[in-house]
Amino acid sequence: MKRTGLIFIIIVIVLLLGCEKPPLAEMDSAREAVFRAENDANAVQYAGGTLARAKDALGRMQAEADSKRYDAARTHANEAITAAEKAISDGNAAAQRAGTESASLISGLRSEIDETTSNVSSARYALMDLDYNELERGILNAHNTADRAEMDQSSGRYQDAADKARSVRADLANINQVVANAAPIVKK
Repeated sequence: MKRTGLIFIIIVIVLLLGCEKPPLAEMDSAREAVFRAENDANAVQYAGGTLARAKDALGRMQAEADSKRYDAARTHANEAITAAEKAISDGNAAAQRAGTESASLISGLRSEIDETTSNVSSARYALMDLDYNELERGILNAHNTADRAEMDQSSGRYQDAADKARSVRADLANINQVVANAAPIVKK
């Protein structure tokens, strides 16, 4: 009788283990969360590392489910969901910071262009030996690039806007340096 009871318990345990079902709802939620993150422009651009962790957890989830290790699959599904949500959140926060930074870089460009234009005009008035056509092309390029930076900013392409603003500043600094180098040295 004891032997029969032991066999019965073993059979019940085997049946229960064999009947364990995959965590389909959690796995579907994980796939959806990673899909949302993969299609979120800010998550892709600014939170690529976190998005990669979400995808990795999704791959581990599937491997565990295929191996019928459903508890581990559930754990990895939850990791994928958490990482995907974090990628979206971090991406949005980084995009907001990038927008603020690029707006700050763009804000003073027009006055810097005007100041550089004034410096070139003063050099021309002082009859400094400079290639004014080249300097004016540089200023025109600065205007055009600043216009494109403002368009990028208004379109939400903050990194492009910041890069263009930095380029304008560098070009203006070079023009001002050329003018400063041509200025006569005054001896005291």
